[in-house]
Amino acid sequence: MDMYFSIDALALLGDKAWRLQADKQTWRPCKLGEPLQADDMRLTDAHEVSSWVNVRLQKDDEFGLKAKGKAGMFDFLMRGIFAHVILHRLSAAPVPIKDLMVQTIRHAEVGTPWLMYLDLGGNFRMLKSEESKIIGNPSIAVRGEIASSAAFIGEEAANNNTLIDTLYHQFVAGWLEHLTTSRLSVFVPDTEDIRPLDDCIEKIKAWEHE
Repeated sequence: MDMYFSIDALALLGDKAWRLQADKQTWRPCKLGEPLQADDMRLTDAHEVSSWVNVRLQKDDEFGLKAKGKAGMFDFLMRGIFAHVILHRLSAAPVPIKDLMVQTIRHAEVGTPWLMYLDLGGNFRMLKSEESKIIGNPSIAVRGEIASSAAFIGEEAANNNTLIDTLYHQFVAGWLEHLTTSRLSVFVPDTEDIRPLDDCIEKIKAWEHE
């Protein structure tokens, strides 16, 4: 196994963080996304990982924190402590392959709402958004927008070099952000907000795992 999940908790203001320990009760103070320590909980089960997404917590004298259940729609507008799923890689990460992205787009059926994403291995995938879970899906490292029209999926889109270049740049930049933050479901950034493609690729190759 070359990757594990941890469950980190972050105060809404971002000034304090904690990590769930192997006893599944105790939380230690930490820096969000820091490398694993010996007593940290290491998760590999996707269902168990998903159960922690959007969980709200409160401070507890005995264990450090205590879960209060899933956050409601408006809970994130209030001050509080919320769980975050963090991925820890123990081996190098690849650079996503552009040709595989093109083939993924080409083979998607026009008219079906698809979500293109990068999985944890850096592979391009399509997910039927009406049939599959998106929020809290631990398989999604980087995600784009849901699309169903021929302008964004299918043969026409796959042959649109301008679209392909833009999407690939966005996904590579999102992959770099995923690696450096250890967060899941990173949205692809706007092109005006990202560094040049060659710079992104260079930084991915230089990125060091735990």
